[in-house]
Amino acid sequence: MNPPETHYARSGDVRIAYQIAGSGSRDVVFVPGFVSNLELSWEDPGWAHFYTRLSAFSRLILFDKRGTGLSDRMAGIANLEERMDDVRAVMDAASSERAALFGISEGGPMSLLFAATYPERASALALYGSFARHPTVSADNIAENLQLIDRSWGTGEYYLRFLAPSRASDEAFRRYVARYERQGASPSAVMAILRMNSEIDVRQILPTIRIPTLVLHRVGDPRITIDAGRYLAAHIPRAKLVELPGTDHFPLREGDIMDRIVDEIEEFLTGTRGEAELDRVLATVLFTDIVGSTGRLVELGDRAWRQVLDLHDERARQEIARFRGRAVKSLGDGFLATFDGPARAVRCAAAIAEKIRSLGIEVRSGLHTGEIELRGEDIGGVAVHIAERIAEIAGGGEVLVSSTVRDLVAGSGLSFADLGSHQLKGLPEALRLFRAGA
Repeated sequence: MNPPETHYARSGDVRIAYQIAGSGSRDVVFVPGFVSNLELSWEDPGWAHFYTRLSAFSRLILFDKRGTGLSDRMAGIANLEERMDDVRAVMDAASSERAALFGISEGGPMSLLFAATYPERASALALYGSFARHPTVSADNIAENLQLIDRSWGTGEYYLRFLAPSRASDEAFRRYVARYERQGASPSAVMAILRMNSEIDVRQILPTIRIPTLVLHRVGDPRITIDAGRYLAAHIPRAKLVELPGTDHFPLREGDIMDRIVDEIEEFLTGTRGEAELDRVLATVLFTDIVGSTGRLVELGDRAWRQVLDLHDERARQEIARFRGRAVKSLGDGFLATFDGPARAVRCAAAIAEKIRSLGIEVRSGLHTGEIELRGEDIGGVAVHIAERIAEIAGGGEVLVSSTVRDLVAGSGLSFADLGSHQLKGLPEALRLFRAGA
């Protein structure tokens, strides 16, 4: 099969390189791990065979994540929220209304977040060698990894040591992966990716996955240990776990492992009959509340207070729209809103507090990411109550978030102060809270 033509999708101000292979009735979006390069991948017989087999039963959509491969390079590295936007932008550009997501390695957390947030666009989920929280890149060894990247990126040493140790003596393969490293990302970008990987934690969203899920993992994977795959399968409802032989992280051509992976995915997808529960989705819930509203009403009088509230509502709605949220409803002296990205929600809450302060009032905010129930134009569920309870204990101008929100914004540049565990009214267990902007 000849390599497909490379196109570009616009995701905000960033252009994402993508390709479409095959013409099957079922769309599959391949979400790459670590670094990639669309055109260079097709030069490797193993990857070319892998893509050809996947595209034999699907319309396969391939892309390079922002900052890597043929997509726009940039300073720093994208967070999960921005990468999720890129998946949606590529699907839109490829005219894909709904697709199965196949995420490998670090592409897994992004795929999980996308599937939970947009279940209407994700028909199924397949994960290979992936994780909810990275089991080996931690504070104990990240410095060693960074030193190796700084010293040897572009020589193939990193790839062979951590991703394909069984091919370490193959000199031709070393030359190929050395070029793959150089054309996949710069050393600085790779170090930023590694730091982000060490911070990713999507464990709390696993129970919200409502689509059929297949977890594939090699028992001897040295980079993402088998325990990570078993954890995913144990915590995603009705997920199927397939443990594969081998000691490499990436699915190289040795032992026909690529064919085994494709066989499992093809059987899983073609046999799928379940539908996502579209009345429940993952979202970040924002509650805002005016501090001391009753006292200000008494001080200003009904008419003046009504004018203040109207301005408050106008400015809050403007900020919610600016950060791509949905204003669910006004609460009289506050707002309930939802966002498909937690970082945007946190920034929106801070912007609302700043805009409202000039009216002579203070707004406090609470945020939590979790599964919500869609009730027409309204929403419900435990996540809504948690966000409301968090807002109730915030001070004037404060933006307080749950640990779930903090964990999901890794790489966003947001800072937080740990406020410890709090027992919130009506909740059986204490919740760890953080103040944004510390």
